[in-house]
Amino acid sequence: MVENKEASRHIKSDDCVENSDTLIKKGGHMKTKKIVIMLLATAVAVCLTHSISHAGRLKIAIMQDMQGAAEKYQPLEKYFKTKGIKMDFVETPNYTAAAEMFVRGGVDAMFSGSGIAGTMIIKKVAKPVVRPISKNGNSTYWAVMLAPKGAVKYTNSADYFNGKKVIFCAEASSGEFYFHSIGGHQTASEMIQADSHEAAIHALSEGKADVAIVKNRVWNKIKNKYPQLEVIGDDTGENPDSTFIVSKIMDFELSRKVMSIMLGLTQDNSWEARKVKDAMNIMGFIKTTEDDFSHTLELLKKAGVNKNYNFKF
Repeated sequence: MVENKEASRHIKSDDCVENSDTLIKKGGHMKTKKIVIMLLATAVAVCLTHSISHAGRLKIAIMQDMQGAAEKYQPLEKYFKTKGIKMDFVETPNYTAAAEMFVRGGVDAMFSGSGIAGTMIIKKVAKPVVRPISKNGNSTYWAVMLAPKGAVKYTNSADYFNGKKVIFCAEASSGEFYFHSIGGHQTASEMIQADSHEAAIHALSEGKADVAIVKNRVWNKIKNKYPQLEVIGDDTGENPDSTFIVSKIMDFELSRKVMSIMLGLTQDNSWEARKVKDAMNIMGFIKTTEDDFSHTLELLKKAGVNKNYNFKF
């Protein structure tokens, strides 16, 4: 043992230099490898943290002029919170801004009428996920034309609107989009935009227009208030109602979880789930795909909507 120790004390200087270099090389390699591993571990941790954080937060776009929208969806917000997802509402000044937010990732989703949802699909910035089914079992709607009783029925020709004032909601598949799809905008003497379908019906009843184009569900709900009006024509296809659309770049896991939660609402009898269904007057949500928009997309394309459409004719 002593001899070995002594021998170790009398290592040649050349050997010492060679051994030292080898140790430095090995130590440097090990140190570099350790740093790389630490950096990779840090990167993975950051990615996981970001993914977990993002997966727990859902950004919903609402129009600035949608008074009370946040309150309307408050029960849904609370319901999502019980499922581990925080819902934030992001105000947007218009649909153009909302489309840009979808592209940038500024918002993840929004509830939308079929006209806007279909436009977002055509622009390839969003896709449909689910839509509510009402307590009456409805999940679609279509446009109806109204006029004072005794008026000539719609002739399926744009010429019908010659000299007529027509009122409708802007950017609605049961309003402006439908009117453009049948060519009425080329012949009507005046086009009037209403703030809502009900407002359009009321204006028609007061003689402010000759024809109103509105959502059939709204008309059916209030038609008894307007016995002097009647349906003179309607659309031949149906549109998905109040579809929940999500950004094309939305986190996949978050999108999958959100869809699962919403589809599970129908069978959920918890207090939080019942509050959502009562507040929104729905039985739950049903899966919705681009195929459900076949009529809507055809209507929009006939109206002139394409990828470059800027939410204004």
